[in-house]
Amino acid sequence: MTYGAFGLVEVLGSSNAVTVVDQMLKTSEVDFRTWHSKCGGHTTVFLSGSVAAVTAAVDSVRENPPCEIIAAAVISNPSDETVRLVEEDAAKHSFT
Repeated sequence: MTYGAFGLVEVLGSSNAVTVVDQMLKTSEVDFRTWHSKCGGHTTVFLSGSVAAVTAAVDSVRENPPCEIIAAAVISNPSDETVRLVEEDAAKHSFT
C-alpha cells in the first residue's frame, strides 16, 4: 500500500496514547495504523494520511498536548521498508 505520510507521536503510557490518537483523529482525515510499546511504558502511535492531514494532526498534539509528548515526527513519502515495518506491526496487533 502507498502512504502519503506517517505521523508518529511518543507518550508515556497506553492511556495517554489513546488520548493522543483520539485528538489526532478528530483533527484531520488521518487513519490509525498501530502503536508500539516499550519497556518503561513509552508508547509510540502511528497514523497515516496525506502529508497535510498528518502534519495537521501531529501539530495539534504538539501545540495543544493532552499529555506530555516525548517525541513527534512526520515522515512524508515513507520508504517501502518503513511501510513494511508499520504494516507488520499493525498485523501483529490485529489492527489491519
